Amino acid sequence: MPGSDTAEGPADPRARVAAAMAAVPREHFLPPDQRRFAGVDRALPIGHDVTNSQPSTVRAMLELLDPRPGHRVLDVGCGSGWTTALLAHLTAPGGHVTGVEILPEVLALGARHLAALGPSPGVDLHEARPGVLGWPEGAPYDRVLVSADAEHVPLALVEQLTPDGTFVGPVRGRMLRIRRQPGAEPLVDEHGRYVFVPLVS
Repeated sequence: MPGSDTAEGPADPRARVAAAMAAVPREHFLPPDQRRFAGVDRALPIGHDVTNSQPSTVRAMLELLDPRPGHRVLDVGCGSGWTTALLAHLTAPGGHVTGVEILPEVLALGARHLAALGPSPGVDLHEARPGVLGWPEGAPYDRVLVSADAEHVPLALVEQLTPDGTFVGPVRGRMLRIRRQPGAEPLVDEHGRYVFVPLVS
């Protein structure tokens, strides 16, 4: 079954994320003048007042999210396309990643970056619609990753999860992981403080 644990126990998300980040180098998603800084652990500008998040932040979020092969994932604020490509790697084979970006210029940039890596049948990108969070048409998702800071828990995104799905994203600067449970209240835990651009819809 896709995403199930092995006989040796659950796959270590840290090892899987490290392998994905090695397989999908950050420099492919940066402007030419920023590529020499790809290994520096800081956010880097990609134009249009948007940044490519620092690797330690991306790593931490993906480890919390723990996407598995076969999962359907929603990537909100997909930006340069790096997180989308990492998620596609982590959910292969059989997974699907839907990226959503509110700025059309940034969406086009991310699409070019992804296209340069070759065909991505398990990925689709969309421009966010005013007043709509996420991409409800593709729901439900096993995982939702949000790379923008929400003022309150974005229930519209949590509701796009499967009954046992997981949301990871910042809310008022606090990185939250929300895990839905069939027939019970979601589990919410906090994992440090981060700075992101505001989540808008």
